[in-house]
Amino acid sequence: MSDTPFGFGLPPEEPDDGDEGKKKDQQSGGGQGPANPFGFGSLPGAGGGLGGPGADNPFAAMFGSLNPTDLGAAFQQLGQMLSYEGGPVNWDMAKQIARQTVAQGAPDGTKDASIGPAERSAVQEAVRLADLWLDDVTALPSGAGSAVAWSRAEWVEATLPAWRELVDPVAERVGTAMGDVLPEEMQAMAGPLIGMMRSMGGAMFGTQIGQAVGVLAGEVVGSSDIGLPLGPAGKAALLPANIETFGKDLGVPKDEVRLYLALREAAHQRLFAHVPWLRSHLFGAVDGYARGIKVDTAKLEDVVGQFDPQNPEQLQEALQQGMFQPEDTPEQKAALARLETALALVEGWVDAVVHAAAKPRLGSADALRETLRRRRASGGPAEQTFATLIGLELRPRRLRDASRLWASLTDARGVDGRDGLWAHPDMLPTATDLDDPDGFVHREHLDFSELDKMLGEAAGKKPDLGKKPGEGEAEGDGAE
Repeated sequence: MSDTPFGFGLPPEEPDDGDEGKKKDQQSGGGQGPANPFGFGSLPGAGGGLGGPGADNPFAAMFGSLNPTDLGAAFQQLGQMLSYEGGPVNWDMAKQIARQTVAQGAPDGTKDASIGPAERSAVQEAVRLADLWLDDVTALPSGAGSAVAWSRAEWVEATLPAWRELVDPVAERVGTAMGDVLPEEMQAMAGPLIGMMRSMGGAMFGTQIGQAVGVLAGEVVGSSDIGLPLGPAGKAALLPANIETFGKDLGVPKDEVRLYLALREAAHQRLFAHVPWLRSHLFGAVDGYARGIKVDTAKLEDVVGQFDPQNPEQLQEALQQGMFQPEDTPEQKAALARLETALALVEGWVDAVVHAAAKPRLGSADALRETLRRRRASGGPAEQTFATLIGLELRPRRLRDASRLWASLTDARGVDGRDGLWAHPDMLPTATDLDDPDGFVHREHLDFSELDKMLGEAAGKKPDLGKKPGEGEAEGDGAE
């Protein structure tokens, strides 16, 4: 997590040529250490206390050597936080923190940069070729109306609307709980305090989500890495900087890595473009799961009871420790099963289709496939942050089972029969079916065969109205 819980330290400069920027010299007092969460410089008792320089000036004692410009920026951010009256998450703050996190660079030390013409052209060519290969292995037509190369900052901008749709339902529960922990007789008296706490809660969520999105921007290679359509519809997107990092130690030519990842991105785009109910089904599954999450009110009451307006970071520390507990009810278990199954079916289909397209053409197909599978199974620090924030890991736990099921369906019914299952959610395999993929394939295949046989027999026995009675029987008797 950030050492600047509320992002009050001065943000790095965002250069004109992208988000690969240089930080401002922070020797002016914009400290970022845990003991100085607001970045205000020297606080009382921290080397510049009330007895130190400027003791006759409480503002100088509190804010140390901050110059007027820095002090004004700090107060502006403080005012934005406390005056926020929007939804459960301060998304303006989330965006700001995400951009700052991106500008600071990824954990591996790589910096963000604007996309050049050569990289943009390489991505467009890779997606074009990927779509040609996919035409041979799926009945779903291309879903990518355009192909774009994004910087990390552009990924943040493009995906924040989807994150908002995912996170707001859970954050709303926390915001309500923050008001409910106070006794009713106190709520009327504590109106301003409740409003401030909700503003703080929105800023708290915004900061954490912004940082998680910023870290994730340094890891993802496209717009659909987590199995959800995060970017604009019909736009296949790849991140060249992250693709470079992803393929660095694989011993695979860069062009092959890019093409394999383009296959995955293009396959996701086909699925989301031509299965119109799928997006709402996935997001609805997330929302259904979120409705069954309960807030640890005991922990929240403890935090509220000890709330110190001069120490607001304690709220954030409580959030980092997790306040969400899935209810242990049949309904919640069913919601989780629906969500995990939906994610597994999406990722499994993409895995199977991409492997079918890449295996005959790329010598590195097997190695890249296994690398991506392990990457999705393990998740990263950003995914773990979201698990803490919303009580949910957006991870296809049963990817291998689902992939095997889709491959078996291809063998049993062909490409059209396999992809035809996406026509309606009720036709898709369930969590129980993932336990026995081969059983689902063969059971359903036998049922369809019996139905075809029955229909064929019925058609053969249907009388021909153009014949006179007895003509067919006479011919049959003669043959015997």
